[in-house]
Amino acid sequence: MSNALIQLIVLAAVAIFLILRLKSVLGTRDGFERPAKPMPMPTDRAPARDFEVIEGGPDPDIIDHVDENSPAAEALAAMKRTEPGFSVGDFLKGARGAYEMILMAFEKGELDGVRRFLGPEVLEAFEQVVNARAEQGLKVDSEFLGLRELTLEDASFTPADGLAEITVRFQGELVSVVRDAEGNVVEGDPKAVRKQRDIWTFARRMGASDPNWQLVATGG
Repeated sequence: MSNALIQLIVLAAVAIFLILRLKSVLGTRDGFERPAKPMPMPTDRAPARDFEVIEGGPDPDIIDHVDENSPAAEALAAMKRTEPGFSVGDFLKGARGAYEMILMAFEKGELDGVRRFLGPEVLEAFEQVVNARAEQGLKVDSEFLGLRELTLEDASFTPADGLAEITVRFQGELVSVVRDAEGNVVEGDPKAVRKQRDIWTFARRMGASDPNWQLVATGG
C-alpha cells in the first residue's frame, strides 16, 4: 500500500471523527424549527404585585376631607349609602363653581340666574341688600380673581327625611368697589385685592330627582 493511500485513509478517518463529534455537540435540525426563545433580560424593578382590595375599609372620598372618626364622616357615609352615586369630591367641585357664581350674582345685584340655588331665607336676605343698594343709587363693580381656600367644615344627615347639609369654608380674592349714581367710589379700591371669607351651608334631600344643592345659610 502506497504512502499516499495510507495518508488519504487517515485523513478520511479524522474527518469522520470530527463530523460525529460536531453532531454530538450541536445536535441535528430536521426541516423548520422554531428559533430558541430569548432569555429574559435582568431588571432592577421588582415584579408587579397584585394588591387585594379590602372591603369595608375607610373611604378615601370621605377621609380626604374630614376626620375618619368624626360625626361629619358618619354623616357623609350615610349620604353615600342613601345615594350611592354621591361623591364628596364632586360635591366640592360643584361648590367651588357655585361660590363664584352666587357671589358674583350678589355683588352685581343679578340674582335671577341663581334663584334656584338659594334657599328661601338666603334669597330673601340677598334681595334685601340688593334692593337697598338700588334705592340708594349704588352700583357694585366686582371681579373674581380666584379661590384660595375650600374646606369642608361640617356635615349632617337626617335619615328620616333624607335631608343632608354640608358646610364649606371659602376664601376668595376679588376686586370690588361700590360707586354712587355719579360714578364716584364710595367703598373699596379698584386697585386693591380684597379677601372674601365665607362659611356657607348647602342642603339637599338625598335620593331626590333634583340634583341641585341649595345655599341655606351664610356666615363669615
